[in-house]
Amino acid sequence: MHIPDGFLSPSVCITGYALTGGVTWYCLRQIERDRNIQANIPKASLLTAAFFVASLINIPIPPTSIHLIFNGLMGALLGYYAFLAILIGLFFQAVMFQHGGMSTLGVNAIIIGSPSIAAYHLFQQRGRLGSNKPVLTTILSFVSGAGALLLSAAMFAILLVTNISPDMDVNAERTAILISLSGYSIQAVIEGVFTVMLISFLEKVKPELLKS
Repeated sequence: MHIPDGFLSPSVCITGYALTGGVTWYCLRQIERDRNIQANIPKASLLTAAFFVASLINIPIPPTSIHLIFNGLMGALLGYYAFLAILIGLFFQAVMFQHGGMSTLGVNAIIIGSPSIAAYHLFQQRGRLGSNKPVLTTILSFVSGAGALLLSAAMFAILLVTNISPDMDVNAERTAILISLSGYSIQAVIEGVFTVMLISFLEKVKPELLKS
């Protein structure tokens, strides 16, 4: 899901950076209103490291492979901090391991980071609907974890399909991209289940960590 350098036109890359700048500014404005910044920064740092490591590990699922993202989980636990955490993680992955690219950093941040904000708002609905209902929390946890990944996969596929170079075999590239979506659907289930397990665990041992 990390788009490397050279796949997108300069105009798309510049647009990605512009959108990332706008979302970063918005998230920082929201974080300024947080009364627990000092408590949330260590949590954000820990999950940034988890994102950095997890998304570097490839898991083969023929005919493709996946690497876990956990952007929905990060959104549920971190709120607006999640976008910044993902942006930092993507930057270090591109610089240290060429995982993704610097020209596409803005685009990758939007693809992976913006669904984490959507997951945050979805997970926060448990407060309105009743945070003391385990079934509701389980459903929202799964949908947040799986839904954010599916949204990222959809954005990734649409962006690549609409920006295939005419020098390539367009039909073959489209087929390969669509096949990769089957792997992402499996990954979405994995991330949804993991999100449910972790949030259920935190509710029992450290419920304050769920208050982002």
